[in-house]
Amino acid sequence: MKNINFNNTQSYQDLKNHFRKIKNIHLRDLFASDLNRFKKFSIIFENEMLIDFSKNRITDETLIYLLNLAKETDVKSGIKLMFSGAKINKTENRSVLHIALRNRTNRPIILNNCNIMLEVNALLEKMKNFSKMVIHGEWKGYTGKSISNVVNIGIGGSDLGPYMVTEALRPYKNHLNMYYVSNIDGTHLTEVLKKINPENTIFLIASKTFTTDETITNAHSAKKWFLHYSQDQSTLDKHFFALSANIKNALNFGININNIFKFWDWVGGRFSLWSSAGLSIMLSIGFDNFEKFLDGAHAMDNHFYHTNYKENIPILLALISIWYTNFFGSETEAIFPYDQYMHRFSAYFQQSNMESNGKSINRNGQRINYQTGPIIWGEPGTNGQHAFYQLIHQGTRLIPCDFIAPVFSHNDLNNHHMKLISNFFAQTQALAFGQSRDSILHRLILSKKNQDDIKRILPFKICKGNQPTNSILIRKITPYNLGALIALYEHKIFVQGYILNIFSFDQWGVELGKELSQNIYNYLNINVKNKSYDASTEGLINFYKSFMI
Repeated sequence: MKNINFNNTQSYQDLKNHFRKIKNIHLRDLFASDLNRFKKFSIIFENEMLIDFSKNRITDETLIYLLNLAKETDVKSGIKLMFSGAKINKTENRSVLHIALRNRTNRPIILNNCNIMLEVNALLEKMKNFSKMVIHGEWKGYTGKSISNVVNIGIGGSDLGPYMVTEALRPYKNHLNMYYVSNIDGTHLTEVLKKINPENTIFLIASKTFTTDETITNAHSAKKWFLHYSQDQSTLDKHFFALSANIKNALNFGININNIFKFWDWVGGRFSLWSSAGLSIMLSIGFDNFEKFLDGAHAMDNHFYHTNYKENIPILLALISIWYTNFFGSETEAIFPYDQYMHRFSAYFQQSNMESNGKSINRNGQRINYQTGPIIWGEPGTNGQHAFYQLIHQGTRLIPCDFIAPVFSHNDLNNHHMKLISNFFAQTQALAFGQSRDSILHRLILSKKNQDDIKRILPFKICKGNQPTNSILIRKITPYNLGALIALYEHKIFVQGYILNIFSFDQWGVELGKELSQNIYNYLNINVKNKSYDASTEGLINFYKSFMI
């Protein structure tokens, strides 16, 4: 990968100068001066998805400079490196090939002189056969009962991704009850165990390394709970499965070799829902729908790989994000899905983006003096409108927002969906154009309020507008369209990291917390006062231990 600090490029200087000229231009003026703005700044993907980025604080000139930035940092070469299997995760010396997991053309992808598609397809076939047996009632528990409950035990990408997708595709789910356990807090597992019967439950232990403390702790407790009822170690073979790259650790845990669904070190945890880590998705919606899910992602992969800079959706959205974080000084981005089934979508991409691009060291090993990953947050639909939209409309911060909504709902209940979509359109309109002093004054005069009331109320009703949004309208949330949407955001994250000259596929900051946690855990088991930490940590530990004596 090229190591180009983007703030040393000519494009960056051009953007910096350009920003000074347009930073105070209002979206009202941009739309008024260009009647073709929507047509120029929107793209339709496969007649299934409309991406409207016209309500951004950009001009034709802005887009030229942003696209020049992508060309000057040579984003296309980075894309080719990732798709070819080059070891772009340099700090861990790994390839980044989640795109291979949804390679539906079966194009050979060569890694270490081997076509990895042979392994990928063999695993997919194994997942297919197993999921069909469970769904059709052919896989029996230790007492001969068919399976009704599936418990996925994982954390991070091994939990957020599969959970988000099974919720988003709930209209396609079958009879199986899906449960997800992630938190090491014993309450999480305890509450799930209350709802299930060991005789008709299978446990999927999803951990790439099979060493993740939260996952393995929960897995051991689930195993102990299960054996309390079955009283037979051999019954684990019918109920416990590993989704992991570490075969040895899975075997040591007591999982049968045939019950291990492998994934590889070239699959990052937060991009693993396409792999065996997505087995719970397949069990929930069936193999045929899972295939359509892969198909949609593959279609977006093709768009990303083959489409020119100017019409490339992930590249454009990444550039616009960089425009706000590094020139306008915005610190956060919000994602608002107007679809209740997608209630975990924002949380999933909070992890994917912030764990990927939350870095302060560039690919040269030097400290960065510009903004990298934005803070990602959001909630579904009109819930957010009655919670935090007030701050976006009238607060002091610039918060770029993505609005996502389906044209057709899976639940066409009376006029609910049309009201939901009306809110979607209204919010992006209000954020962009606001409510000026003159228009409010005119309305207050028409309402025949007295002059004192008008003077008192007027300042508080002004909404400045000029808040940027992207609108993504999807025909319907289907497995195919959801796959394409997730892949779009994945590639956006990659482009952001590539241009910002950081390694997006490691997470060394997370590792530090894990190490310290293990040290403290070991110390908590010793019944003496602690004297080896800083004053605050020592005080907290000693106060905790005072209750344990």
